[in-house]
Amino acid sequence: AISVKSLEVFFGINGKNFQRQYKERLSGFEKWDQQSHATDYLVYPENIGPYISLDETALSNGELYTIFTNKSKKGKQGSIVAMIKGTAATKIIEVLKNKLTPKQRNSVKEITLDMAGSMNEIARVCFKKATRVTDRFHVQKLAYSAVQDIRIKYRWEALETENNAYLNARANNKIHRPVILSNGDTYKQLLARSRYLLFKSRKKWTQKQTARAEVLFQIYPDLYKAHKLAMSLNSIYEHTYVKSVALTKLAHWFRKVEQSGFRNFATVMRSFQIHYDSIANFFNNRSTNAAAESFNAKIKDFRRNFRGVTDVKFFLFRLTKIYA
Repeated sequence: AISVKSLEVFFGINGKNFQRQYKERLSGFEKWDQQSHATDYLVYPENIGPYISLDETALSNGELYTIFTNKSKKGKQGSIVAMIKGTAATKIIEVLKNKLTPKQRNSVKEITLDMAGSMNEIARVCFKKATRVTDRFHVQKLAYSAVQDIRIKYRWEALETENNAYLNARANNKIHRPVILSNGDTYKQLLARSRYLLFKSRKKWTQKQTARAEVLFQIYPDLYKAHKLAMSLNSIYEHTYVKSVALTKLAHWFRKVEQSGFRNFATVMRSFQIHYDSIANFFNNRSTNAAAESFNAKIKDFRRNFRGVTDVKFFLFRLTKIYA
């Protein structure tokens, strides 16, 4: 995409005049049949397909839109099925029921989504014949967050201990020198620098991360157990292709969570129980919401190329000209 500013620099034209002429004369914006309701909703029934993704995206100032995309279009023309302002299930259901016929909605066989209650309600009511699939990455993110919560708890404790040591040393006219661990980190540094390695399996660690992990897990065995739990869930998703086998493995994982005694992981398990059917449906076709996340990135890139969103309606027009 080429910005008006670039045209102004390279061709010596008046950028503001050209932008106005493009919008009012050249683009077709004035004759756009969805202009009257564009900032509220956009629906393209002809783009619906058997496999769709449901996600939310922010255009400007945190203003959210719920977006439905056709997976088969792979983020190209015809991808956008609907964009509706907000995330309130009631409003979105009303728009979809008014703008999509029952036949069109019933043609959807599978819909991938995250664990938000509103998303599930929309999918359940509007696409009754579609199998709902909870995106695996949202599930795994919960487990990774549980590990990070434990790391953060220990990091705050390390910060408090170090601050107290400095204050005590100062009160006694002494110099505090923090303990240097075998890998060269202090306790505070060890916990801060271990953030990214805890998101990865052992085989993906660098040599330095391996050395840091050995020290970390020796001092904080709870982090070792929590990381192992998160990685075992990741392994189920990565290496299981039969739903019945996956359900058995997940049952074993639930038992390990119960035995661990970690409250954060108990919360993850309760989320599993609430969304159990849609989580298990992943193992039917191994479908993810990656297409929606990729399309979301395209919207952000499009927004960045045009220096943000000042005219939301015109931005949506340009977006749908390319992707709808």
